[in-house]
Amino acid sequence: MRETLKRKIIEVCNQKIESKGENVGLSFYAFFANKNDNPEFLMEAAKWWIVKNQLDHFEKAKK
Repeated sequence: MRETLKRKIIEVCNQKIESKGENVGLSFYAFFANKNDNPEFLMEAAKWWIVKNQLDHFEKAKK
């Protein structure tokens, strides 16, 4: 996975934990805007989330 996506995931998870607490959940869609302007990036995140890490649709941000 590209480094920019890794940084984005960590940044978003940290923001969610800060604003909503350690039990907040999110999906890989949380790392993208509401429009799909970069499908390759979205698919890379989905593959990492679902295939590589076998995460459920919603997971705790702390993970």
